[in-house]
Amino acid sequence: MHQEHINYRGHLDNAMLLAVVSEARRRFFESIGQSNLDSEGIGIVIADAAVQYRSEAHIGQTMLVEMTAGDFTSKGCDLPWRMTEKSSGREVARGKTGIVFFDYATRKAVLVPENFRQRFVICS
Repeated sequence: MHQEHINYRGHLDNAMLLAVVSEARRRFFESIGQSNLDSEGIGIVIADAAVQYRSEAHIGQTMLVEMTAGDFTSKGCDLPWRMTEKSSGREVARGKTGIVFFDYATRKAVLVPENFRQRFVICS
């Protein structure tokens, strides 16, 4: 964690946690070959976010954020995530971000791109 992520009590600020998760979301989309601002020509909007704090994080610690996609609806899904302190594996927080796929040209929610959905479908 960097100084700007720490609050006046010396641990990870709650608003900064969401900023770190937002950066993790950008990297998550990049890791699967899609930009979170333009997934197959379609953008996303954040529908909701939930956080559960598990332990403190302090300046100088390196955080690892793991993320996936699930709980699909016709126009969106949840991105559940977990943040751990890298060297110890200690869980710092967990949560989920709900996203909706959005066509900024028409200003309307659109169906989840099939290519995106297929990456997370569990084969039986």
